[in-house]
Amino acid sequence: MMNIAAFGMTGYLNRLIITPSGRGGAGIFTPFHLSGTIAGVPLVGPVFAMFVDQGPIAMSVIVIVIALQLALFRTRWGLRTRAVGEHPKAADTVGIDVVRQRYLNVVFGCALAGLAGAFLTLESTGSFQNGMTGGRGFIALAAMIFGRWTPVGAFGGALLFGTATALGVVVNVRVPEGDLGTLMKSIPTFWYAALPYLMTIVILAGVVGRSTPPAADGVPYVKEGKA
Repeated sequence: MMNIAAFGMTGYLNRLIITPSGRGGAGIFTPFHLSGTIAGVPLVGPVFAMFVDQGPIAMSVIVIVIALQLALFRTRWGLRTRAVGEHPKAADTVGIDVVRQRYLNVVFGCALAGLAGAFLTLESTGSFQNGMTGGRGFIALAAMIFGRWTPVGAFGGALLFGTATALGVVVNVRVPEGDLGTLMKSIPTFWYAALPYLMTIVILAGVVGRSTPPAADGVPYVKEGKA
């Protein structure tokens, strides 16, 4: 329901605000560039530049992942969040408002999803189109399952899927030289476009049984007195 509502609302606002303006979007955030001295450091410089030479939303990902990992397993909020997902009755027994905690977490998760959508519009393309996510939300769900329901694990899964997506871009822009480049050129381009989605199916089929979700994930909670 939330996906349908978001798709309809963004499409309506697009027709109401963006399309009449004729601009297609609000432009993009200016990426941060390292100085040549730092970027020129052997080995470390290029890797550091790869992560830092981004817009503010992309650069914030590392901070968000580390902060969420620590918060989820080292704070009171994280303990309550895991409790309402694993054993809501026990959480209710010790005075945690299960419904309120779940709703707050859903709102927070939706905010992060909105931030991901903002990256596509404000840092990746600089414009907005209906359905421009192209099913990436489901790939994000697969990355979370692949990462065993942890922020750091999901980040690793996202890097894997991102590498598969970038492979198609590399083939179209700068193909490696030699036999490897010849082999990559011989593969139809639509296979590169479909690769992230094929990986999603394969990973979900092979990992979903081994990656155990929270015991009460997706299960509505009703107090015993109200049942």
